Amino acid sequence: MSRIGKKAVTLAKGVTLTVSPANEVVVKGPKGELRQELDRDIIVKVEGDQVLITRPTDQIRHRALHGLYRSLVANMVTGVTEGFRKDLELVGVGYRAAVTGQQIDLALGFSHNIIFELPKEIKASATAEKGKNPTITLEGIDKQLLGQVAAKLRSLRKPEPYKGKGVRYMGEVVRRKAGKSAGK
Repeated sequence: MSRIGKKAVTLAKGVTLTVSPANEVVVKGPKGELRQELDRDIIVKVEGDQVLITRPTDQIRHRALHGLYRSLVANMVTGVTEGFRKDLELVGVGYRAAVTGQQIDLALGFSHNIIFELPKEIKASATAEKGKNPTITLEGIDKQLLGQVAAKLRSLRKPEPYKGKGVRYMGEVVRRKAGKSAGK
C-alpha cells in the first residue's frame, strides 16, 4: 500500500465532500468550492469526518494514482478551510510591483513594464518597504493554480547566479557564482 494513499483525510468542521457517480469529488468549505475529477478505478469513501481513498488492485497504474489522488483531496480540504499563500521577492535595483484589481504591473529592468493578468481565483497584494526588497503575496484556495501563477511570475525574470537579481520565492536560496576576475 502507498504510505500516503492509505492515510485518511480528516474533514474540518464546516467542510463537505461529495463524490458524484462520474467519480468527481466536490469539496465545499468556508472559503469556496473546489472540484477534481478522479480516475474511474479509484474508490473514495466518506465515513463521518474521514475520507478514505482505496485502489482496486496493485497494478502499477493504480499504485501511481493512489497517493496522488489522496494528496489532491487533502490539498482541496486544506484550500477550502485555510487557503494557500505564496510570497515572491523582487531583488534588483528599480524592480517594482503594483497590483490594481486582477493585474500586476511589474518593472523588472526591461524597456517596458510587464502587465500580468491574474486568474479570478487568485488574490494578490504588493508591498514595498524602504530598505527591503518589494514583495508580491499571492493567495488562493487552489494549490495547483497558485503554484502555476507563482512559477509564471518567477519565469518573467529568473534569479541569475552572478548578482542574484530577479524574481524569487521568499526564502529561496540562489547559488552564487564567482565572476571572471575570481578565475585568475
